Amino acid sequence: MATALMIEKEFDGSDAESVDRFLQGDPHAFEELVRRHQRRVYNLALRFLRSPDEAQEMTQEIFVKLYRSLKGFRGEAKFSTWLYLVAVNHCKNRLKFLNRRHYFTSDPLDPPDDPDERGPRQQFAAADPDPEQQMMSADTQRAVRRAIDELSDDHRLAIVLRDLQGLSYEEVAEATGETVGTVKSRIHRARLELARKLRPFVETEGMP
Repeated sequence: MATALMIEKEFDGSDAESVDRFLQGDPHAFEELVRRHQRRVYNLALRFLRSPDEAQEMTQEIFVKLYRSLKGFRGEAKFSTWLYLVAVNHCKNRLKFLNRRHYFTSDPLDPPDDPDERGPRQQFAAADPDPEQQMMSADTQRAVRRAIDELSDDHRLAIVLRDLQGLSYEEVAEATGETVGTVKSRIHRARLELARKLRPFVETEGMP
């Protein structure tokens, strides 16, 4: 299951340089950080909040927060891990806010077929799928997304960070404030639940 979901990490190793330049007053350095990470932050927010509009707004809020607090970044952890910590905390707080108001959305997570109706959210759209994703039918991809959305909040967050975003167990633990043991347990249970939900599609399409 993990193999079928894993997406290649895209970190290019230049975050530290961009942060240093930003702290030295280079206004373009922050723009580089946004371009480099906004898609992953948006995808995390989308899977966690399950609303494209909420995910777009949350992504913008996260980078505003990042801009205001970046001067306090001391480099004890990788920049990307620190960014995920900020993003996860914001998404959790927003989800609590929405749940208290019994917020539910009928917006589909899949983008509409008409490109004219996609709107500004497409600035955060995911990259082209990897070869494994391309081998899956559209129905199977929708089933995978739906199965992930049906997981509990903690399990969904763990599986998204590990198997969709490609973070290590240690990075997931840092981003969520949990122990590595707790993270591994949640991911194991989430994978079992996904395997159960997706068994008919695995058997039909021969997914690994």
